[in-house]
Amino acid sequence: MELFNRRTAMRGALAVAATPLAAGVASADVGAMAFVQKWAPNPGSAGLGAFAGIEDDRSNSHPSATHIFAESNQYRFVMHKSDRDGSDRQRNEVRAIRTGSTRHDMKKGETWRYNYQMYIPTSLKGTTSFSHIFQVKHTGVASPVVTMSLFRSGSLETVEMRLFGAGQAKLGSTPLAPLRNRWIDVEIEIKVADSGSLRYSLKDGGTTVVNASRSGFDTWLGGDQAHPKWGIYRSINDSAQLQDTYLLLRNMKAYRNE
Repeated sequence: MELFNRRTAMRGALAVAATPLAAGVASADVGAMAFVQKWAPNPGSAGLGAFAGIEDDRSNSHPSATHIFAESNQYRFVMHKSDRDGSDRQRNEVRAIRTGSTRHDMKKGETWRYNYQMYIPTSLKGTTSFSHIFQVKHTGVASPVVTMSLFRSGSLETVEMRLFGAGQAKLGSTPLAPLRNRWIDVEIEIKVADSGSLRYSLKDGGTTVVNASRSGFDTWLGGDQAHPKWGIYRSINDSAQLQDTYLLLRNMKAYRNE
C-alpha cells in the first residue's frame, strides 16, 4: 500500500454528492429489526462529498500535502509524523455522512448501524495515549460518545472501544497484530439515548474476532444530534510509536432502525 504525500485532484470530490439510494432499501440481514439502508457511497463517484466535513490538516501544519483521499473503491487517510492539529495531537478525519445534500445524523432515541471494512498497516501503531480511528460525536459536546482506539501496554497493542458515557470503560479489547495488513469487517450498532447501548464486532474473513455489547449507559451526553467520524486522531505523547502511516476504509454503509 503506497503512502500518498502530494496534492491531487481529489479536492474537487468535496463538491460531488454521494450516490442517492432508493427509499426504503432494507439491509439483507434485517432479521427481527427493521434496519433500513440510508448511506452506501461509492468512493469513485461520490468522492469526499459522502461526508459533511473534511478535517484535513485543519491547522495547516503541512500545506503541501493532501491527507484524505477518495480513491476508486476506498477512502485513504494519510498521517505524516510531523503533522499537527494544535501542539499536542494529530488529526485527519471525516465527520458526519450525507447523501447529496441530505445529512444523516443520529437523533435521540434512534438506533443506527455502521458496516465497513478497514485496513490497518504495520505503520499505524497503538500508543499509550489516545489514538482513535473511529468516533461518535455530538454537535457542541467536547467529549466523544464512543471511540475505536489503538492502545499499547508494554509490547501488547490492542484495538478496543471506549465508552465515554461509562467512565471510558473498555469494550471488546483484542490484540491488534493479527488484524494488521488485511481487510477487517467492522459492525457498530449504537442507540443514542440517556440510557443507550453499543454493540460492535470485528471479523477477519469468516472468523469473528470480537462480538461485544453493553447497554444502560449514556450515549447522549446532553447533545443535540450525533454523527460518526473516521480517520486518524492521535496524541503525539507516545512519540516513539508515531510513523508516517495511513488507514484505508471501504464498503461503507449506514442503516437506521425504523
